[in-house]
Amino acid sequence: MAERRKLIAGNWKMNGLKRDGLDLASDLAGRLKGAGAVPFDMLVCPPFPLLFPVGEAIADSPLALGGQDCAPQEKGAHTGDVSPAMLVDAGCRFVIVGHSERRQDHGEGDAAVAAKAAAAHAGGLVAIICVGETEAERDAGREQEVVGRQLAGSIPEGATAADTVIAYEPVWAIGTGKTATPDDVAAMHGFIRRALRDRMADGDAVRILYGGSVKPSNAGELMAVADVDGALVGGASLKADDFWAIATSCR
Repeated sequence: MAERRKLIAGNWKMNGLKRDGLDLASDLAGRLKGAGAVPFDMLVCPPFPLLFPVGEAIADSPLALGGQDCAPQEKGAHTGDVSPAMLVDAGCRFVIVGHSERRQDHGEGDAAVAAKAAAAHAGGLVAIICVGETEAERDAGREQEVVGRQLAGSIPEGATAADTVIAYEPVWAIGTGKTATPDDVAAMHGFIRRALRDRMADGDAVRILYGGSVKPSNAGELMAVADVDGALVGGASLKADDFWAIATSCR
């Protein structure tokens, strides 16, 4: 099995004003610098208005910065959109694309997600491509069918382990307090790994994150599951103690 370094990513979603973001990011950056060698990478993805101040606050630390979305276009008449180049200019190295909240709230399909991921790659960003089934789809026994279709349609041609991370987030577990069992996670991550091997020459090296009500009390168990290479954390990433506890559960 390829050696994969765990990635603990915090998706702040639409939360935090400037002071909140600076305090949280500075706290995490300080902890990461003080910890020395750790077996994980740590990433925060603040709302767009906080990217520049947070990026400046963590610039001399190992804490990485990411965007929560990007446009598929380089520039132009696209009101409200943010290009990959703008994210890079703010100090970003990563960007989340295809989060279920974007797919549901903004009607983004697999083709749109693939276009955004391709634009991210062209702009020099690592794309964290999100996939996951709804509760109804899981209840119908269609979870692998749904996730397989999303993987096939959302990963752009030419994607590699160097520029792509997959985040499996069962929609029914996001912000609900429900968490997939370790057996459920192992089955899905194993399925995703096989799909990546079939699709990409270096599919064994692609990091696969789990997301969906990850918290300090369940992080250690989840991070120990085969083919779980880290976490995409929502609510718990807004609390420095909780997010740090999740990260340090990695061994």
